[in-house]
Amino acid sequence: MSTHAKRERLLLADLLESAGPEAPTLCEGWTTRDLAAHVVVRERRADAAGGILIKQLAARGERVRAEFAARPYEELISLIRTGPPRVSPFALKQVDEAANTVEFFLHTEDVRRAQPDWSPRPLDPVFEDALWRRLETAARMMARRSPAGLVLRRPNGQTVVAHKGAPVVTVTADAGELLVYASGRQRAARVQTEGDEAAVAKVGRARLGIG
Repeated sequence: MSTHAKRERLLLADLLESAGPEAPTLCEGWTTRDLAAHVVVRERRADAAGGILIKQLAARGERVRAEFAARPYEELISLIRTGPPRVSPFALKQVDEAANTVEFFLHTEDVRRAQPDWSPRPLDPVFEDALWRRLETAARMMARRSPAGLVLRRPNGQTVVAHKGAPVVTVTADAGELLVYASGRQRAARVQTEGDEAAVAKVGRARLGIG
């Protein structure tokens, strides 16, 4: 049975393949080759993946990622499609779904939205709800550096207070767009903002996201 994570994994692999190894992404300084190497290291090299979140391990993580980036691009795409080895926690369906649904969705958008002719991707309601549930859980962590209060709201009225404070900025959009915004990709998100003009601008430039 296919899961959201599996579907997004294959979509990301297809997109990386069609874009080629030197296409731009929303990840600053990274081409599609760099992004593909990051995905592979995260799943296959636990000894280096910690550098994604832990500053002290960042140099090692970047060194290992660069080693993978030097591999043939086709090999990286194949490793993404194949998924993690059986000994990896990511091989467990529940872990894969919990850890990779948003990861792969965002990285797919990193590739799509870096292209000049991109357009929003319609998401089915079930997937939108799944993304919203994950956003509800992670919103406070993602918005902890917000310079103002931040409220995320779906068009149906569902709301999460991502950061308490004043003045308050309210961002309204579908769950996928809210995730793009809250992950630090504000300029690439199609959202509506309400609130003090200066606060809206500051939040729009803030370093949001988990990392």
